[in-house]
Amino acid sequence: MLGRDKRLKRLAENIDALAEKDERRENHSREIAALRRRAATELHAICADFVASVNRLLSRSEVTLDPPDFSAEALREEGVNLIQVNARGRILQIEFATAPDLVSTEDFRIPYTMKGSVRAFNQILLDKDLIEEQLLFYTLEKEKKMWRFFDARTYRSGPFDQEYLVNVMEQLL
Repeated sequence: MLGRDKRLKRLAENIDALAEKDERRENHSREIAALRRRAATELHAICADFVASVNRLLSRSEVTLDPPDFSAEALREEGVNLIQVNARGRILQIEFATAPDLVSTEDFRIPYTMKGSVRAFNQILLDKDLIEEQLLFYTLEKEKKMWRFFDARTYRSGPFDQEYLVNVMEQLL
């Protein structure tokens, strides 16, 4: 009888521990979901700042951003999200989605929670069936969380920022 009571007590403790573990997992899921929404709005903000900066200097043209606005609620948790920058038919297309797992290292060595790609093309490249593409990840680095590009051909990586967008757009002109 005493052995059975010990087993029951141990079973009860394990069940209580499961509840605590489940609660931690749910909290982690909510934190990652909130982080993903912030990451999506940050990505759009980077693109919007780039477009606004270029447009301030233009006198005869306009660079457009689609969608022009983006809110955290606009993030599609399931499926693909798109942002497009158009400069007179020279297109930067940013596609992004949530990673299948909350945090992954499957496609990039630094842990990430969102992934996608940046495609750059114009009519000349399309006529040659060429579209420049680099991978995009929202990484969870020790020091900070950030959008990062990765060029699979050269293994070059760096922050997805206005400087990166300038470099990619210059290649299309």
